[in-house]
Amino acid sequence: MFIFLYGKDNYRSAEKLREITEHYKKVHKVGLNLKSFEGKEFPFEDFENEFKTSSMFKEKKLTVLKNIFSDKNNQEKFLEILKELKQSDDIILIFEEGKPDSRTSLYKFLKKYSKSQEFEHLEGASLKNWLEDQFAELGADISQEGLEKLILSAGNDSWQLSNEVKKLASFKMKGRVEAEDVGLLVKPRIESDIFKTIDAIAQKRRKAALVLIHKHLEKGDNPLYLLAMINFQFRNLLMIKDLMEKNQPYHTIQRITGLHPFVVKKSYEQADSFSLADLKKIYQKIFEADLAIKRGRVGAEAALDLLLSEV
Repeated sequence: MFIFLYGKDNYRSAEKLREITEHYKKVHKVGLNLKSFEGKEFPFEDFENEFKTSSMFKEKKLTVLKNIFSDKNNQEKFLEILKELKQSDDIILIFEEGKPDSRTSLYKFLKKYSKSQEFEHLEGASLKNWLEDQFAELGADISQEGLEKLILSAGNDSWQLSNEVKKLASFKMKGRVEAEDVGLLVKPRIESDIFKTIDAIAQKRRKAALVLIHKHLEKGDNPLYLLAMINFQFRNLLMIKDLMEKNQPYHTIQRITGLHPFVVKKSYEQADSFSLADLKKIYQKIFEADLAIKRGRVGAEAALDLLLSEV
């Protein structure tokens, strides 16, 4: 049995891949017959040997082949193996980031003989329904005005939208997200400048971090937005550092966190500069700063300055 997942929206296709593999793990407790190969990283012989190896247990094998279309030299070899396995009871899942060349023999074969699903970027009502479901999974909801403002600000990039949903739901603490919340916290792109501030904090360059933050303030960025971005990034660092300490491989960290690949890459690099204990302390200080602002004990800019002078 073949399953073929592909399309421009690789966030949702990756979510579908995760859903299938998690279901397999629940049904097949042993888990030794779940294998994943990356077309760019593994030699062709590994793929071939996996298909020829018989299972030690009476359970279906699930073999995930990622981005095999990128290995143009071996496409015909892949195709010949798949033709031999058309009647197999085992599951072969082909996952491709983006849409592969539809003119290739491999693509035509998979479209004919697999359960295929193409993931295009969502639009209109489908995009709104998907976003509402994302909020609901986090125990929050969003007004129609907030929904429209979020789409206007972030477009239909589901990686960015997923991150924005997490940030907004966390900010409202499981309440209703309104348009003004979106205006406060959502920028039309991933705010890469915030990583420079985190780098400065990691290197104990407090003055540099303060200078960077005040440059944001001078540009007109809301201090609550900046605090939310710092909170969001340190939460990411905490998650990733915890997984690193559990010796989880990079691709597993990306799958578990569900973050944008750019955010995972930067966070993975930055996490090396902190201990897990340090990250927990900093995250607690961010929480305390946010609470102090919301209770009116201190102004937002002063809270930012105090936070950066303490971490």
